[in-house]
Amino acid sequence: MTSRFTELVVDCHDPERLAAFWCDVLGFQVIDRSEGKVEIGSWVPTVEEVRSRQMPPTLVFIEVPEGKTVKNRLHLDVSPVDRSTEEEVSRLLGLGATRVDVGQGSGRSWVVMADPEGNEFDVLRTLVPPGQAV
Repeated sequence: MTSRFTELVVDCHDPERLAAFWCDVLGFQVIDRSEGKVEIGSWVPTVEEVRSRQMPPTLVFIEVPEGKTVKNRLHLDVSPVDRSTEEEVSRLLGLGATRVDVGQGSGRSWVVMADPEGNEFDVLRTLVPPGQAV
């Protein structure tokens, strides 16, 4: 048997704040928390389900003392499902995200943003079917 991708861990200063931000972004819920750690996901994992098939990974925010110093080598991409890309960017700005320039240049089909602790992520094209009102 192979391994399963079960969690993506994000080092941060304030796990509660980042977990709340990403819950708002993704529609996730907190599924576990302990001292200095918050786990969020779209489902509550069980050993049986994880063993039987690849399930969506959860996000785990862990408190660390050091700050972010350089561009992330790994980042999340998100795609809006019920609005345009620009409408989603506006919503995320309202949640505390910022637009960032990581050298991507202009005229790209995605928007590079950062969460409240500076972790970059991309907002990709909308998944609303063409011709449907957004």
